[in-house]
This record gives sequence, C-alpha cells and structure tokens, in this order.
Amino acid sequence: MKTVITYGTFDMFHTGHLRLLERAKQLGDKLIVGVTSDDYDLARGKLNVMQNCQERMESVRRTGLADLIIVEEEEGQKQLDIRKYKADIFAIGSDWVGKFDYLKEDCEVVYLERTQGVSSTDIRKDRYPIIRIGIAGSGRIAERFLKESKYVSGTEVYAVYGRREQHITDFAHKHEIPVTSTDYEHFLEAVDAVYIAVPHHLHADLARRALQAGKHVLCEKPMALTQAEAEELYALARQKGCILMEAIKTAYAPGFGQLVRVAKSGLIGHIAAVDAGFTKLVTNTSLREYDAAQAGGALTELGSYPLLAIAKLLGTRPVELRFQTLSSATHHVDIFTRVHFTYPGAVATATAGIGVKREGDLCIAGTKGYIYVPAPWWKTEYFEIRSEDSSKCRKYLIKFEEDGLRYEISAFLKRISGKTDIESSLSEEESVFIASVLEQFRKGTNVHYLAAGI
Repeated sequence: MKTVITYGTFDMFHTGHLRLLERAKQLGDKLIVGVTSDDYDLARGKLNVMQNCQERMESVRRTGLADLIIVEEEEGQKQLDIRKYKADIFAIGSDWVGKFDYLKEDCEVVYLERTQGVSSTDIRKDRYPIIRIGIAGSGRIAERFLKESKYVSGTEVYAVYGRREQHITDFAHKHEIPVTSTDYEHFLEAVDAVYIAVPHHLHADLARRALQAGKHVLCEKPMALTQAEAEELYALARQKGCILMEAIKTAYAPGFGQLVRVAKSGLIGHIAAVDAGFTKLVTNTSLREYDAAQAGGALTELGSYPLLAIAKLLGTRPVELRFQTLSSATHHVDIFTRVHFTYPGAVATATAGIGVKREGDLCIAGTKGYIYVPAPWWKTEYFEIRSEDSSKCRKYLIKFEEDGLRYEISAFLKRISGKTDIESSLSEEESVFIASVLEQFRKGTNVHYLAAGI
C-alpha cells in the first residue's frame, strides 16, 4: 500500500483545492491531509485566513478523499509526520517547487500543478470586499502600521489625515497613498474604516466622529482617558453597527493568547499575584511623551500593556487600587508609576516608566508554581512554567512576527467581516477598565507622589 501525504490551509475551499486533493489521491492508495492550525497560521504570519481550523478540516472531510486528516501545528512537523505515518509520497502544489526538496531523504516529493484561474485570494475578494482604511496621523506608529498592513490581505491603506498639509503629502507620496486631507470629514468620506494614530488626547474625539459617520474604528491606545468616554464610544459603535477596537497589539498576538490560556488552565493553581512592567528611556523630552497637554507621561504611554495582562488574568473588578508615581517637575508628567491592585484572593502591580528603567518582564504567581515571561513580555514569544517539582516545568515558544501590529489589523478585518471567535481579543469590559484606571490616576485619586524636581 502506497501512502500519500499533503498539507494546506484549505481556506475558502474551492475547485483548486479539490483538484489538488484528487491528484494527490491518484498517486497512491491512502491519502493523509494535514490542515494548518489557527495558531500555526498566525505564527507564520498568514493572517488572511477567514475560516477556523475546524471549518477547514470539515471542508476537506466532505470531499471523501482523505483517509486521515491531521492538524499541522508547528514548523518541522512535516518530516516527523512522514516518518510517523510511513508516507511514501509527499505531494504539494507546484507554486512550492523546490521548497520541500529537503524531504526527499524520507520520501518521494511530487509538485502538483495548480488549477489555473482559481485562488483563495480571488474568492476572498468576492465574499469579503477590500476594506479601504484611512490613517489619522502620520507619525512613528503610522509608519509601523503601514509596514505591518502589507502582511494582511483584504485591506488597502487608501487615505491619510493630518493637520499639517505638507507633512501628510510627503507621507502619502512616500507610501503611495492615493488620498490626503486636512479636513477630517472629507477624509472619512474616502474610506470604510479608520486607524487612529494621533496624540492620546485626540483619540476619543476622532473615534467618535468616525463612528458617527458610520466608519469602523481601530484606535491606538489609550482609546479614551475616562471611563465615561470609553463607554460612550462603545455604545455609539453598537448604535451605528460599527466595529470599534482598541489597538493594544499584545491582546491579539498568538503567544499572549496562549499564555493567558495556560495561566488559567490550573497548571499553576490559583493565580495569587501578577506583576507586569513596561519601561523605556525616552531621552528626547521634546516628544509628546513629555507633553502634559497631549496626555503624555509613563502610564498613559505604556500602562495599557501591564493593565491588559492584569485584566486578562485577574479580571476588571479590583477591590482596591492605588498609585505610586515619580513625576517630572519640569514637564509635569509622570516618568515612573506603579499601580497596586487588590482582588479577592489576589494582588497585582503594573509598572510603567519613560524616565526610569526596570526589567520588562511578567510574572504570574500561583499556588502550584509560577509563569515567567522575560522582556519584552508584551511581544510574547517565550514563557516558562516553573515549579519546585522539575517534572512539571514547561517551556513554550511561539513566534511573534516583527512589530506585531499585523495581529490587531487581522483581528479588525475579521470582526468587520463578521468573525467574532478571536480568542485573545480585547473585550469592551477590559478596554473600559483600562480607561477607568488611567482616569483615576489623572484625577489624583489614591496617588502617592514620590518626588518632584526631576
């Protein structure tokens, strides 16, 4: 008996997929089909997959061609599967010619001709039209957004808005963006969705105006500086039938999602403490991070990340909340702030700094062990379960692609297209919680000021 094995994503299953499986089946007596897992697709940067793994496996099963369907979960699995199932032939589409020649030491490798004129990309365009995104802002984060957006199908950056005409004209020319405008309403008319990347104090107003115009909104953190503002924006989004997402990239990354699942699985017992920090030394004090008028400061700039981890792991209803902060007397912004939380049965600290540096790690302490995530934990690629019983120690490695904005862009497009099963996404409740913490700090509620004159 000759065994054939093949692999694919099989998203939006179409005639081309069917023909490929038929040709693979004809090569032998038994056909094994590997379907990529959702996490593996994310980890390798394939972020335009519209169907989850179970849906794609069901599409393959319905063909009646597969004798066995397996899940491909990691790089290097193909060679292990070939040996495990004693496959005689590895078959794959001809657009991969040469890519898998290394498997020839284990079996015959056959590159099958693809069905011409049929592609998942074309089908995806028909079912899910291209979303024209406009960028409000043309600064550092907007540059990174443009670079990352190229890894996500189904979107086109079509317009840019800003207050300085020459600046946005230069930005648009550099990135080949068709439309520029210093008039926000005119800008909104040209797009389906808006990515807001302006200084913090402008976020809520631009998000509100976009939603009122019926546009989907992906807004940089912090989306709002008060709880009432955040609640108002989400209510408006529901009223207008629009998607509103706060762009905390960590929330949508595969590694962070797995970290949260493992932490809540019971492997480390009851979570008793969470300590998360994010600091960076911003030495140029002319930047917005040091501008109080633009809602600068350590906690508004970086605090959303450790607050996200605490919200995900311990929830959004602490029984006590207090702050310790070190401020700049010259610029009137905090350069280092630590937030202390008390929960029923647990405590937590969130640390943010722009003028004080500490290790940017995350530690989740449990009654049976703890999870350690080294810096930069907000780009979760690696974490460990540590236990006094060495047999229970575990190490996890999950790829985080470059700057990571592609994960939030992908989640945004999936939500627009009606997908709601995004495991590690940021919930409305968590987003409002983050805004409420920032609001309390900015009002001076339970804040202990450590020093001044720096």
